[in-house]
Amino acid sequence: MTQDDTAPVSADADTGSVRPTGTVDAADLAAWLRRSDELLTEHAAELNDLDAAIGDGDHGTNMKRGFTAVARILGDLEGGSVDTLLKKVGATLVSTVGGASGPLYGTFFLRMGTSQAGAETLDAYALQSALQAGVDGIGQRGKAIIGQKTMIDAWVPALDAYGRTADDLGLALQAGAKAAAQGRDQTADLVAMKGRASYLGERAIGHIDPGAASTALLWEAAAETLGRRAPDGADSSQDAGFGLAADGTAVS
Repeated sequence: MTQDDTAPVSADADTGSVRPTGTVDAADLAAWLRRSDELLTEHAAELNDLDAAIGDGDHGTNMKRGFTAVARILGDLEGGSVDTLLKKVGATLVSTVGGASGPLYGTFFLRMGTSQAGAETLDAYALQSALQAGVDGIGQRGKAIIGQKTMIDAWVPALDAYGRTADDLGLALQAGAKAAAQGRDQTADLVAMKGRASYLGERAIGHIDPGAASTALLWEAAAETLGRRAPDGADSSQDAGFGLAADGTAVS
């Protein structure tokens, strides 16, 4: 992609080089995924606790394994095209993450990559389009819609919030991360309608959906990395705490 000479630029804090403001490339996406791996590893036990209450109890372990595998391959991909990186990430997650999360997160990244064929950089709108394609893939693969106590309940409000400020990548990612965390917390009030949790009926109320929790971690990582060049220098980090009581239920 050719840089517009009139586009605003900013100095990269890490290298001192000048880059277009509000765009990301494969190296930026790799940084996002490495940070996602760190957060998922850090919170693996909490994710397992959430899953133990309404599922198999291994969501954290599975996500940690998958994103650790992703982190290992990023060095060979971060200098290439955006779509190649995203599709390889998707394939890696499908092959390494167990349970339902592998196909769902794998489909997410595969659809992201396919939607941006040949792209070397993404501006805020292209990233929004890629994220939307990924979320559409999750919905189609899992046959899920918002309100059914799934990761969709974090993805949809996050994308909606991102879209309201998509002319500013940093602010859009901050807004998306905040909305993802709110959507995660609000799953505690929902009756599960998909997967093993659906067998619990109203007994699932009070428990946060683990997929929504891992989704919020991905958004937090995105805000910290992809959104770090926000023009106003605002802090893009979000609180990853899930607000859990000792028994794994959500606390307000």
